Amino acid sequence: MPYLMLCIGCVFFIFSVSALNFMHTQILDHQIVNVLSVHRIEWLNPIAKSLSYLGGMPFVLIFTTLWCVYWLRLRQYATTFMIILAVSGSIVLGWLLKWYIDRPRPAVFYHMVNSYGASFPSAHSVYAATLASLAILLYQQYSRSICLMSFIWFISMGISRVYLGVHYPTDVLAGWGIGFVWVALIWLGFTRIHQCKKQFHF
Repeated sequence: MPYLMLCIGCVFFIFSVSALNFMHTQILDHQIVNVLSVHRIEWLNPIAKSLSYLGGMPFVLIFTTLWCVYWLRLRQYATTFMIILAVSGSIVLGWLLKWYIDRPRPAVFYHMVNSYGASFPSAHSVYAATLASLAILLYQQYSRSICLMSFIWFISMGISRVYLGVHYPTDVLAGWGIGFVWVALIWLGFTRIHQCKKQFHF
């Protein structure tokens, strides 16, 4: 699973970065945002706005803190550290790329919610993919329902960002890619360390 996640994440990220250099994909990005804004559905609007608030950094930090407390109570210190490293690292990576690439967001008249920072990548998508990836890897052998909810969570979050008019589709793909790649690398690194400890009886 982590290798599949790593491959998918690399494809998403490389495609998204490459798309920034091609006029055709940028035009398609704009067209998708425009089409979704024209065909918004009244009952979907409050749901998309709620996802925007739930997927922001304050919620992510609160959820991560509670999740870490849960694992600490189970004395799973390595898992707790892995979650902290994965979430904090993805936040830093996402915002560094926002600052470096500095892609303008879609026009303000598309926006249904307030937004800040550059457009690429979508921070909400980074957070959603990071948390979903961690949940899938941690619970894949124990709970299919948690894995399914995690999958639905990051998909819904990404689509909602485009629907709300604050991001382009390639921003979302890049966010997903960052989350997948970073979590997969962290997971593989911790797995390798655990195997070495077992091998040398540390």
